[in-house]
Amino acid sequence: MHNPPAVRPKLTRSTSAHMIEVQQITKRYGHHTAIDRVSFSVAKGEVLAFLGPNGAGKTTTMRILTCFMPATEGTARVAGFDCADQPLEVKRRIGYLPETPPVYLELTVTEYLQFVGRLRGLTGKTLTSSMQREIERLGLGTVQHRLIGNLSRGYRQRVGLAQALLHDPQVLILDEPTVGLDPKQIIEIRELIKNLAGSHSVILSTHILPEATAVCQRVVIISGGRIVAEDTPDQLSARLRQSEKISLTLKSPAADTDSRLKAVQGVQNVFASGIPGTFLLECELGRDAREEVARLAVTSGWGLLELKAISMTLEDVFLQLTRDETGLPQGTVVASAEPTGQPA
Repeated sequence: MHNPPAVRPKLTRSTSAHMIEVQQITKRYGHHTAIDRVSFSVAKGEVLAFLGPNGAGKTTTMRILTCFMPATEGTARVAGFDCADQPLEVKRRIGYLPETPPVYLELTVTEYLQFVGRLRGLTGKTLTSSMQREIERLGLGTVQHRLIGNLSRGYRQRVGLAQALLHDPQVLILDEPTVGLDPKQIIEIRELIKNLAGSHSVILSTHILPEATAVCQRVVIISGGRIVAEDTPDQLSARLRQSEKISLTLKSPAADTDSRLKAVQGVQNVFASGIPGTFLLECELGRDAREEVARLAVTSGWGLLELKAISMTLEDVFLQLTRDETGLPQGTVVASAEPTGQPA
């Protein structure tokens, strides 16, 4: 049994500064709710990471934004145009790269880009210059006359990204854009996405959490069809952590090093890390005890080799938030054992 479409007022173009506005969208398939009252926005020139486990609702949200299907309830706008009421206007302003590139294997790269360009309304010198721009930007010059069916997965991914960029859209929606690329190509695509910031608004869906950290200014985490967090990676880490953590490596620790470190003001717990000479210190939230710890290590002659603050990685944040689909979980947050902060 299908749900009747929600009654929607006729909307005019929005004048908001946001290029993407999603307001309380819900998508139901019969009795199954794929996404539930999802809201977020993307500013002009911003790169947003859209993260979530499989089945969380990422693809459903992207399909609504690209006008592939309508929301059951709520509104979504792209570049000021409503995705349900003005789909052609929305499609003119977006570039979309699904996880599987939408390429025709029997065409050459040049033939395919010409075909896509004409669909986008590009002709003559405008089409030629747009193709040359993307072929050069994505390193497709050596394969532009080859059949796409004979290209590697990495090159097909680049061709898919070229078609998304060909008409120089205001908004880019990229689903796993570095899948199948080698490490060098991944770095190149990440740099390209970062360079697009400012001139394009980008939503990047990825399971590769370091990728989100590398290229995105803000993160939306979805789990169980609902948004459970939205902020910068640093702010998400700050919201979740319940203590400050320090990694300390000493050349010649003494038998009483543990107890003497615990006596430092602000230090709550000291743990052996399993690496000889390295200790993990848990300190009061908001207190940086590195200066006092460094002074103690030097005056005690322990041989201070390294002293670092430990930050929660985006992976820590993601796992902590998606562990409980209702939102911020209860309990102690344990930061990554890999020191990622700056030396004292």
